[in-house]
Amino acid sequence: MSEKWRYLITENNSAAKNMAIDRAVLVANSEGKVPHTVRFYTWSPPAISIGYFQGLSEEVDLKKCKELGVDYVRRITGGGAVFHEDELTYSIVIPENHPQIPKNIMESYGRICGAVMKGLKNLGIDSTYVPINDIISGGRKISGNAQTRKLKTVLQHGTVILDVDVEKMFSLLIVPNEKIRDKMIADVKQRVTSVKHILGKYVSFNDSVNSMKQGFEEEFNVRLVPGSLTDYELDLADKFEKECFANHSWNHKR
Repeated sequence: MSEKWRYLITENNSAAKNMAIDRAVLVANSEGKVPHTVRFYTWSPPAISIGYFQGLSEEVDLKKCKELGVDYVRRITGGGAVFHEDELTYSIVIPENHPQIPKNIMESYGRICGAVMKGLKNLGIDSTYVPINDIISGGRKISGNAQTRKLKTVLQHGTVILDVDVEKMFSLLIVPNEKIRDKMIADVKQRVTSVKHILGKYVSFNDSVNSMKQGFEEEFNVRLVPGSLTDYELDLADKFEKECFANHSWNHKR
């Protein structure tokens, strides 16, 4: 009998709420209060998340974000700035000592990305893992991923790009030299792809969730059982949102 894990679908949350939920699930799982969890979610309004070690005002055009109604947040994971609009975002929370999770961080990235790749395969897309944290298809990036380990628990989250507007993305990011903006946009168009671009049709969030859910089940030989956030997790998420992710000093530090 395969192990049962919980899976959650939480659509249309703000950037601060999404990051607060990921952290709340991590804490609750570390305390043994909730099962190992895979979550699929979307961002409303669209948002930019920056890596833990980045400087918000150096990376993001905050004036343009306000103008376009785009949210922003600092993650607890590392990596670069990511524009979240037309995508499926996943997170997995699981103890470090779980037999399915390699102790080596690079290997654990590869294992979890394997689930995403199986999900893409279910959509009809062949892909390859490129260490440390990218998945590419046809030589172009279709998924970026980030991981942290806290309280002896692994949190990895990442994106599957359903569609991408490179011009909009670049209008929100600070490019040091305007002269090289056009070249960078052209370069990113060559390096980034989407489910829509590859398949020639739009795939909805719900349809992509079904494929990803199956991908995680196949990779880890588990059954994902639909669940919901517990009252404890919701309370923690509210606390983390207020104290941290929606807090000016958290987002603007560095």
